[in-house]
Amino acid sequence: MWVTANNFQTVFWFAVVPAFLCVALLMFGVQEPERRQGLRKVRSPLSVKELKGLGADYWWVIGIAFVLSIARFSEAFLILRAQAVGLSVMFAPLVLVLMNVVYTFAAYPAGALSDNANRVKILALGLGFLVAADLAFAFTSGLVGAAIGVALWGLHMGFTQGLLASLVADTCPPELRGTAYGVFNLLSGLAALVASILAGALWDIGGAQATFIASAILAGMALVGLAVVRRLAPHVGGVPEA
Repeated sequence: MWVTANNFQTVFWFAVVPAFLCVALLMFGVQEPERRQGLRKVRSPLSVKELKGLGADYWWVIGIAFVLSIARFSEAFLILRAQAVGLSVMFAPLVLVLMNVVYTFAAYPAGALSDNANRVKILALGLGFLVAADLAFAFTSGLVGAAIGVALWGLHMGFTQGLLASLVADTCPPELRGTAYGVFNLLSGLAALVASILAGALWDIGGAQATFIASAILAGMALVGLAVVRRLAPHVGGVPEA
């Protein structure tokens, strides 16, 4: 199978179409909601005082998201692992296809569950899927095991991505919601960079098994953090326990 410059141009031109559609949807289909009456006006949202005002519950969520982001390194390592157990380079994109298909079909049920159950519990389930994916990748010796790991990785994405954003909204003051999301995305991005650097170093030193076991340990630490949140702040997550 020969890959030419024209092939690449065709692929990227197709990719541009949904990008333009997304921009058009944001410009013409999304309306900014009116600011709620009675909210305090924030003059310096990044000041120490205002950041402290985000509250302990919010910072617990941010801490868990930071650890989770370090555990969840680039999906390129999933492709490397699949290739190591026998996947042809030609079929490497199927790893991302499978992951995103599972992610897509898992996101809606996870969101529906979060409307009727405690979000912290559902997030814990997502972290459990990540631990299972890491163990599958660490100890697999064939393509079936790698496929199971990829599917579990997609499940964990579906059960964590939207829920973390919901928990940020649940735990921050309404007048500081923009700041809260800005800090959340900043720290998540930094953690993602650190995660891939650490994953690459571990891969070079101890191989794939060391990389995925380290990810499982970090995901387990995030699970411990969720347990602490459930104990110290049982109201976090929407629907309280009976």
